[in-house]
Amino acid sequence: MPLRALTRDDLRNAGRGEAAYTRLREAINQRRLLPGDRVTEAALADKLGVSRTPVREAIRRLIAEGLLSVGPSRGLIVTELSREQVMQLYDLREVLEGAAAGLAARHAHEAEIAGIRRRLSEMERMESAEELAAANRELHRAIYAAAHNQYLIQAANNLADSLNLLPGTTFSVPDRPRTAHAEHVEIVRAIESGDFARAEETGRRHIHEAQAHRLRMLFGGR
Repeated sequence: MPLRALTRDDLRNAGRGEAAYTRLREAINQRRLLPGDRVTEAALADKLGVSRTPVREAIRRLIAEGLLSVGPSRGLIVTELSREQVMQLYDLREVLEGAAAGLAARHAHEAEIAGIRRRLSEMERMESAEELAAANRELHRAIYAAAHNQYLIQAANNLADSLNLLPGTTFSVPDRPRTAHAEHVEIVRAIESGDFARAEETGRRHIHEAQAHRLRMLFGGR
């Protein structure tokens, strides 16, 4: 199991339960623990170098957050998302991304808009799907920051943990980098013009298209 034992610094900076939770959540987000991987309280305690009690506390929190779940006949596993769950995630993401683009159109400073344009321009020179995916996350973070709404950012961060359970990237789909770039250009133009309604609509449409690609990637069909 790809987990590092907790260090003295980890335990000095947080209680054992908090430190175990942070390390396990990090392992899931960084895909060192993959969806479908079976985990046990005893094995986790052994790998982290702590007793079962803090691990039990961490597991309860991760189950509540949807990152761990009880799999059929397999005990506790890193959550595997169903088609319905993926649809729900993207439905919520569509709302949040639309709101972020719309609010950015209202509240973004010129320097923030320039930063968004720069990130979009840098993506034009990228070729690998992984590089594009990482740059895409930074672009969207910049739009959220330009929205100037701390509660929207908090909601997006909470959603990101579940999105990290999804394998791969839609940028690996043929022609998706080109169409995604065109969608990004529309969003940025709407933000630049201060058009809340158009920015929100284009932001939502962008995620709706991403949802369709993601569902085909994971579950097939048209």
